[in-house]
Amino acid sequence: MGLKKFKPQTPGQRFKTVATFDEITKTTPERSLLEPLRKTGGRNAQGRVTVRHRGGGHKRNYRVVDFRRDKQGVPAKVAAIEYDPNRSARLALLHYADGEKRYILAPEGLTVGARILSGPEVEISPGNATALRHIPVGTMIHNIELAPKRGGQLVRSAGTAAQVMAKEGEYAHVRLPSGEVRLVALECMATVGQVSNLEHSSITIGKAGRKRWLGIRPGVRGVAMDPASHPHGGGEGRSPIGMPGPVTPWGKPTLGYKTRKPKISDKFIVKRRN
Repeated sequence: MGLKKFKPQTPGQRFKTVATFDEITKTTPERSLLEPLRKTGGRNAQGRVTVRHRGGGHKRNYRVVDFRRDKQGVPAKVAAIEYDPNRSARLALLHYADGEKRYILAPEGLTVGARILSGPEVEISPGNATALRHIPVGTMIHNIELAPKRGGQLVRSAGTAAQVMAKEGEYAHVRLPSGEVRLVALECMATVGQVSNLEHSSITIGKAGRKRWLGIRPGVRGVAMDPASHPHGGGEGRSPIGMPGPVTPWGKPTLGYKTRKPKISDKFIVKRRN
């Protein structure tokens, strides 16, 4: 995959870059694996906005992705590499030997016609999935489970990969893309390889309208608001934020203020990302 630049015939094209989509082999999704996807506008079940700056955007269908990789011992052939509007990674459409079709996250290097398998006795090659117990130390992995049979939750976005650092007792030491080292049970499944679409982080949006197509609305600076709308607002001319420092629209500290609450799973963190 590469990036395409444009001759700047308009201001929005001057810095804009888009993916070339060289790896995409099929432009229409598998209808049996589609589900409707309703927009939320950032609102929860009570109708309150819980995530700001969401709304609009292109209509999408949800592709049902197999994060569990629980069809073990049945070989599958890669029928196509597809685009998914709901995530940064590409999808691989699998045709299993028994006739079933499933989507998985496409790892880098997986091509149409490749054979992949999940289960305890698999070759360590991109796309194959097995328990961490059977993955050698040093292997790059993605789509990692946090609990057996729950389905992959870690390392699923474009270009990311984790690494198996060591095995000790019933746990593997896994280094995540953030640099955090975490204990993961050896019975948890993971997929071998690095997630596809490596250039995703290098894409330049180029104009505000393209963000709107993605369903992201503008964020306004607090200092540009009036004092009733934000603690940073108001004042004659440009005014500093003042003490005690940057805050959210609701007066809570931000920019470096720790908001993470203690979790039961904190004991599995060997080395923090910072």
